[in-house]
Amino acid sequence: MEASQPSGAKPILTVTMNPALDVSTSTDRVYSGHKLRCGTSRLDPGGGGVNVARVIQRLGGQVLAVYTAGGPPGEAYRRLMEGEQVPSLVIPIKGSTRQNFTVDENSTGNQFRFVLEGAELSEDEWRTCLQLVGRSISPGGYVVASGSLPPGVPEDFYAQLARLVRKGGARFVVDTSGQPLAEVLAEGVFLVKPSKRELGEHFGAPLEGERNQIEAASALVASGSAEYVALTLGDAGAILASKEGVIRLPVPSVRVLSTVGAGDSFLGALVLRLAQGCPVEAAFRSALAAGSAAAMTPATELCHRKDVERLEEELAAVS
Repeated sequence: MEASQPSGAKPILTVTMNPALDVSTSTDRVYSGHKLRCGTSRLDPGGGGVNVARVIQRLGGQVLAVYTAGGPPGEAYRRLMEGEQVPSLVIPIKGSTRQNFTVDENSTGNQFRFVLEGAELSEDEWRTCLQLVGRSISPGGYVVASGSLPPGVPEDFYAQLARLVRKGGARFVVDTSGQPLAEVLAEGVFLVKPSKRELGEHFGAPLEGERNQIEAASALVASGSAEYVALTLGDAGAILASKEGVIRLPVPSVRVLSTVGAGDSFLGALVLRLAQGCPVEAAFRSALAAGSAAAMTPATELCHRKDVERLEEELAAVS
Protein backbone atom coordinates (compact mmCIF):
# COMPACT_ATOMS: atom_id res chain seq x y z
CA MET A 1 0.00 0.00 0.00
CA GLU A 2 1.32 3.48 -0.87
CA ALA A 3 0.61 4.79 2.62
CA SER A 4 3.09 2.48 4.31
CA GLN A 5 6.17 4.18 5.73
CA PRO A 6 9.41 3.26 3.96
CA SER A 7 12.51 3.05 6.11
CA GLY A 8 15.07 5.86 5.96
CA ALA A 9 12.60 8.74 5.52
CA LYS A 10 14.27 12.15 5.41
CA PRO A 11 13.78 14.49 8.42
CA ILE A 12 11.06 17.15 8.15
CA LEU A 13 10.99 20.44 10.06
CA THR A 14 8.08 22.90 9.85
CA VAL A 15 8.15 26.63 10.63
CA THR A 16 5.10 28.63 11.76
CA MET A 17 5.72 32.31 12.42
CA ASN A 18 2.07 33.26 12.88
CA PRO A 19 0.26 30.35 14.59
CA ALA A 20 -3.37 30.71 15.62
CA LEU A 21 -5.53 29.15 18.28
CA ASP A 22 -8.44 28.06 16.09
CA VAL A 23 -11.88 28.38 17.68
CA SER A 24 -14.76 26.79 15.78
CA THR A 25 -18.47 26.58 16.51
CA SER A 26 -21.88 26.76 14.81
CA THR A 27 -25.10 28.74 15.01
CA ASP A 28 -28.42 28.56 13.22
CA ARG A 29 -28.05 31.87 11.43
CA VAL A 30 -25.46 34.68 11.30
CA TYR A 31 -26.98 38.17 11.37
CA SER A 32 -26.25 41.53 12.97
CA GLY A 33 -27.76 43.26 15.98
CA HIS A 34 -28.46 40.22 18.17
CA LYS A 35 -26.60 37.73 20.32
CA LEU A 36 -25.89 34.58 18.36
CA ARG A 37 -26.37 31.46 20.47
CA CYS A 38 -23.73 28.96 19.40
CA GLY A 39 -23.37 25.22 19.72
CA THR A 40 -20.44 23.23 21.04
CA SER A 41 -17.05 24.80 20.36
CA ARG A 42 -13.66 23.22 19.80
CA LEU A 43 -10.07 24.44 19.97
CA ASP A 44 -7.28 23.40 17.64
CA PRO A 45 -3.65 24.52 17.31
CA GLY A 46 -3.70 26.12 13.87
CA GLY A 47 -1.42 27.93 11.48
CA GLY A 48 0.08 26.60 8.25
CA GLY A 49 3.30 24.97 9.41
CA VAL A 50 1.78 23.49 12.56
CA ASN A 51 -1.10 22.02 10.57
CA VAL A 52 1.39 20.52 8.14
CA ALA A 53 3.27 18.96 11.07
CA ARG A 54 0.05 17.58 12.59
CA VAL A 55 -0.88 15.97 9.27
CA ILE A 56 2.57 14.43 8.84
CA GLN A 57 2.33 12.89 12.30
CA ARG A 58 -1.21 11.60 11.66
CA LEU A 59 0.03 9.88 8.52
CA GLY A 60 2.78 8.08 10.41
CA GLY A 61 5.69 10.40 9.65
CA GLN A 62 8.24 12.02 11.92
CA VAL A 63 8.39 15.80 12.14
CA LEU A 64 9.66 18.66 14.28
CA ALA A 65 7.48 21.79 14.53
CA VAL A 66 9.01 25.20 15.25
CA TYR A 67 6.51 27.91 16.21
CA THR A 68 6.10 31.09 18.25
CA ALA A 69 3.80 31.34 21.28
CA GLY A 70 2.91 33.97 23.85
CA GLY A 71 0.30 35.05 26.39
CA PRO A 72 -2.60 32.94 27.70
CA PRO A 73 -3.64 31.84 24.18
CA GLY A 74 -0.06 30.70 23.64
CA GLU A 75 -0.17 28.59 26.79
CA ALA A 76 -3.40 26.94 25.63
CA TYR A 77 -1.81 26.41 22.23
CA ARG A 78 1.22 24.67 23.74
CA ARG A 79 -0.98 22.38 25.81
CA LEU A 80 -2.92 21.36 22.72
CA MET A 81 0.30 20.58 20.86
CA GLU A 82 1.56 18.54 23.81
CA GLY A 83 -1.75 16.67 23.80
CA GLU A 84 -1.20 15.72 20.15
CA GLN A 85 2.38 14.71 20.98
CA VAL A 86 3.88 16.65 18.09
CA PRO A 87 7.61 17.20 18.81
CA SER A 88 8.10 20.96 18.99
CA LEU A 89 10.55 23.79 19.54
CA VAL A 90 8.74 26.87 20.87
CA ILE A 91 9.99 30.45 20.57
CA PRO A 92 8.45 32.54 23.40
CA ILE A 93 7.21 35.99 22.37
CA LYS A 94 6.05 38.96 24.44
CA GLY A 95 2.77 39.32 22.54
CA SER A 96 -0.18 36.93 22.64
CA THR A 97 -0.76 34.18 20.12
CA ARG A 98 -3.64 35.19 17.87
CA GLN A 99 -7.00 33.46 17.66
CA ASN A 100 -9.04 32.65 14.55
CA PHE A 101 -12.78 31.97 14.53
CA THR A 102 -14.79 29.69 12.25
CA VAL A 103 -18.60 29.72 12.45
CA ASP A 104 -20.80 27.29 10.52
CA GLU A 105 -24.28 28.62 9.72
CA ASN A 106 -26.57 25.60 10.14
CA SER A 107 -29.55 27.01 8.23
CA THR A 108 -27.59 27.56 5.00
CA GLY A 109 -24.44 25.46 5.25
CA ASN A 110 -22.34 28.61 4.82
CA GLN A 111 -19.07 28.93 6.70
CA PHE A 112 -17.70 32.21 8.07
CA ARG A 113 -13.97 32.49 8.81
CA PHE A 114 -12.52 35.35 10.86
CA VAL A 115 -8.72 35.57 10.65
CA LEU A 116 -7.07 37.89 13.16
CA GLU A 117 -3.74 39.67 12.88
CA GLY A 118 -0.88 38.17 14.85
CA ALA A 119 1.11 39.83 17.62
CA GLU A 120 4.01 42.02 16.51
CA LEU A 121 7.38 40.30 16.83
CA SER A 122 10.51 42.16 17.81
CA GLU A 123 13.66 41.84 15.74
CA ASP A 124 15.24 39.75 18.50
CA GLU A 125 12.25 37.36 18.40
CA TRP A 126 12.21 36.73 14.66
CA ARG A 127 15.99 36.50 14.50
CA THR A 128 15.83 33.91 17.28
CA CYS A 129 13.50 31.91 15.02
CA LEU A 130 16.06 32.02 12.21
CA GLN A 131 18.84 30.93 14.53
CA LEU A 132 16.80 28.07 15.99
CA VAL A 133 15.84 26.78 12.55
CA GLY A 134 19.43 27.11 11.40
CA ARG A 135 20.61 24.89 14.25
CA SER A 136 17.86 22.34 13.56
CA ILE A 137 18.32 21.78 9.81
CA SER A 138 19.20 18.23 8.81
CA PRO A 139 21.24 17.90 5.59
CA GLY A 140 19.16 16.10 2.99
CA GLY A 141 15.95 16.82 4.88
CA TYR A 142 13.00 19.12 4.29
CA VAL A 143 12.09 22.46 5.86
CA VAL A 144 8.48 23.57 5.35
CA ALA A 145 7.55 27.21 6.03
CA SER A 146 3.83 27.83 5.76
CA GLY A 147 1.45 30.65 6.56
CA SER A 148 1.44 34.42 6.85
CA LEU A 149 4.08 36.55 8.54
CA PRO A 150 3.04 38.53 11.64
CA PRO A 151 3.69 42.27 12.06
CA GLY A 152 7.31 43.11 12.71
CA VAL A 153 8.69 40.28 10.60
CA PRO A 154 10.31 41.49 7.36
CA GLU A 155 8.68 40.45 4.10
CA ASP A 156 11.90 38.78 2.99
CA PHE A 157 11.94 36.50 6.06
CA TYR A 158 11.15 33.39 4.02
CA ALA A 159 13.81 34.39 1.50
CA GLN A 160 16.33 34.62 4.35
CA LEU A 161 15.14 31.23 5.54
CA ALA A 162 15.54 29.80 2.03
CA ARG A 163 19.19 30.84 1.98
CA LEU A 164 19.71 29.32 5.42
CA VAL A 165 18.11 26.03 4.37
CA ARG A 166 20.13 25.86 1.16
CA LYS A 167 23.34 26.46 3.15
CA GLY A 168 22.32 23.63 5.48
CA GLY A 169 21.94 21.22 2.57
CA ALA A 170 18.15 20.72 2.92
CA ARG A 171 15.15 21.30 0.62
CA PHE A 172 12.98 24.33 1.28
CA VAL A 173 9.21 24.13 0.81
CA VAL A 174 7.01 27.22 1.16
CA ASP A 175 3.31 28.07 1.21
CA THR A 176 2.58 31.78 1.54
CA SER A 177 1.22 34.70 -0.47
CA GLY A 178 1.70 38.35 -1.40
CA GLN A 179 5.07 40.05 -1.11
CA PRO A 180 6.61 37.29 1.06
CA LEU A 181 5.84 34.88 -1.80
CA ALA A 182 7.43 37.19 -4.36
CA GLU A 183 10.54 37.61 -2.18
CA VAL A 184 11.07 33.89 -1.61
CA LEU A 185 10.46 32.99 -5.27
CA ALA A 186 13.16 35.48 -6.23
CA GLU A 187 15.51 33.51 -3.95
CA GLY A 188 14.40 30.11 -5.31
CA VAL A 189 12.91 27.10 -3.49
CA PHE A 190 12.56 23.36 -3.88
CA LEU A 191 8.74 23.39 -3.85
CA VAL A 192 6.05 26.05 -3.63
CA LYS A 193 2.33 25.41 -3.10
CA PRO A 194 0.21 28.37 -4.18
CA SER A 195 -3.54 28.38 -4.67
CA LYS A 196 -4.94 29.64 -7.97
CA ARG A 197 -5.77 32.98 -6.33
CA GLU A 198 -2.29 33.35 -4.81
CA LEU A 199 -0.46 32.52 -8.04
CA GLY A 200 -2.84 34.75 -9.99
CA GLU A 201 -2.06 37.65 -7.68
CA HIS A 202 1.65 36.98 -8.11
CA PHE A 203 1.36 37.22 -11.91
CA GLY A 204 -1.34 39.92 -11.89
CA ALA A 205 -3.81 37.72 -13.80
CA PRO A 206 -6.86 35.65 -12.80
CA LEU A 207 -5.45 32.38 -14.30
CA GLU A 208 -8.77 31.16 -15.61
CA GLY A 209 -8.55 28.04 -17.72
CA GLU A 210 -6.20 25.08 -17.59
CA ARG A 211 -3.80 26.44 -20.18
CA ASN A 212 -3.15 29.67 -18.24
CA GLN A 213 -2.74 27.73 -15.01
CA ILE A 214 -0.21 25.32 -16.51
CA GLU A 215 1.71 28.16 -18.17
CA ALA A 216 1.95 30.11 -14.90
CA ALA A 217 3.13 27.12 -12.88
CA SER A 218 5.61 26.11 -15.59
CA ALA A 219 6.95 29.68 -15.77
CA LEU A 220 8.08 29.48 -12.13
CA VAL A 221 9.96 26.27 -12.93
CA ALA A 222 11.53 27.69 -16.08
CA SER A 223 12.73 30.81 -14.25
CA GLY A 224 14.38 28.79 -11.50
CA SER A 225 12.00 30.11 -8.84
CA ALA A 226 10.98 26.56 -7.85
CA GLU A 227 11.88 23.02 -8.81
CA TYR A 228 8.29 21.94 -8.20
CA VAL A 229 5.08 23.99 -8.25
CA ALA A 230 2.00 22.36 -6.70
CA LEU A 231 -0.89 24.56 -7.80
CA THR A 232 -4.10 23.78 -5.91
CA LEU A 233 -7.39 24.50 -7.70
CA GLY A 234 -10.06 23.68 -5.11
CA ASP A 235 -12.69 21.31 -6.44
CA ALA A 236 -10.96 21.37 -9.86
CA GLY A 237 -8.02 19.35 -8.51
CA ALA A 238 -4.36 20.35 -8.71
CA ILE A 239 -1.41 20.75 -11.07
CA LEU A 240 2.17 19.71 -10.36
CA ALA A 241 4.77 21.33 -12.62
CA SER A 242 8.48 20.48 -12.80
CA LYS A 243 11.24 20.16 -15.40
CA GLU A 244 9.96 16.63 -16.02
CA GLY A 245 6.61 18.01 -17.18
CA VAL A 246 3.12 18.65 -15.81
CA ILE A 247 0.78 16.33 -13.94
CA ARG A 248 -2.91 17.23 -13.60
CA LEU A 249 -5.16 15.29 -11.23
CA PRO A 250 -8.83 15.72 -10.23
CA VAL A 251 -9.99 15.57 -6.64
CA PRO A 252 -11.80 12.39 -5.58
CA SER A 253 -15.54 12.66 -5.04
CA VAL A 254 -16.24 13.36 -1.36
CA ARG A 255 -18.88 15.10 0.73
CA VAL A 256 -17.36 18.48 1.63
CA LEU A 257 -18.00 19.66 5.19
CA SER A 258 -15.24 22.28 5.54
CA THR A 259 -12.27 23.35 3.42
CA VAL A 260 -10.34 24.67 6.44
CA GLY A 261 -6.97 22.91 6.59
CA ALA A 262 -7.33 21.23 3.19
CA GLY A 263 -4.32 23.02 1.73
CA ASP A 264 -2.19 22.23 4.77
CA SER A 265 -3.25 18.58 4.60
CA PHE A 266 -2.33 18.52 0.90
CA LEU A 267 1.12 19.93 1.59
CA GLY A 268 1.77 17.73 4.61
CA ALA A 269 1.05 14.54 2.68
CA LEU A 270 3.05 15.70 -0.35
CA VAL A 271 6.19 16.49 1.65
CA LEU A 272 5.89 13.35 3.76
CA ARG A 273 5.65 11.04 0.74
CA LEU A 274 8.61 12.79 -0.93
CA ALA A 275 10.62 12.48 2.29
CA GLN A 276 9.72 8.78 2.37
CA GLY A 277 11.17 8.36 -1.12
CA CYS A 278 7.88 7.86 -2.97
CA PRO A 279 7.77 8.67 -6.71
CA VAL A 280 6.59 12.21 -7.42
CA GLU A 281 3.31 11.12 -9.00
CA ALA A 282 2.47 8.87 -6.04
CA ALA A 283 3.29 11.71 -3.62
CA PHE A 284 1.02 14.00 -5.64
CA ARG A 285 -1.84 11.49 -5.44
CA SER A 286 -1.35 11.29 -1.69
CA ALA A 287 -1.54 15.08 -1.47
CA LEU A 288 -4.86 15.17 -3.35
CA ALA A 289 -6.17 12.40 -1.12
CA ALA A 290 -5.19 14.23 2.07
CA GLY A 291 -6.66 17.55 0.94
CA SER A 292 -9.92 15.82 0.05
CA ALA A 293 -9.91 13.86 3.32
CA ALA A 294 -9.59 17.15 5.23
CA ALA A 295 -12.59 18.57 3.37
CA MET A 296 -14.62 15.60 4.65
CA THR A 297 -14.10 16.70 8.27
CA PRO A 298 -16.03 19.48 10.05
CA ALA A 299 -14.80 22.96 10.98
CA THR A 300 -11.04 23.09 11.70
CA GLU A 301 -10.48 19.33 11.89
CA LEU A 302 -7.71 17.92 9.69
CA CYS A 303 -7.56 14.73 7.62
CA HIS A 304 -7.67 11.24 9.12
CA ARG A 305 -5.20 8.56 8.06
CA LYS A 306 -7.79 5.93 7.16
CA ASP A 307 -9.55 8.36 4.81
CA VAL A 308 -6.28 9.38 3.17
CA GLU A 309 -5.25 5.79 2.55
CA ARG A 310 -8.64 4.91 1.06
CA LEU A 311 -8.63 7.93 -1.26
CA GLU A 312 -5.00 7.24 -2.28
CA GLU A 313 -6.06 3.82 -3.50
CA GLU A 314 -9.04 5.28 -5.38
CA LEU A 315 -6.85 7.83 -7.17
CA ALA A 316 -4.22 5.20 -7.99
CA ALA A 317 -6.92 3.07 -9.61
CA VAL A 318 -8.07 5.82 -11.99
CA SER A 319 -4.80 7.60 -12.77
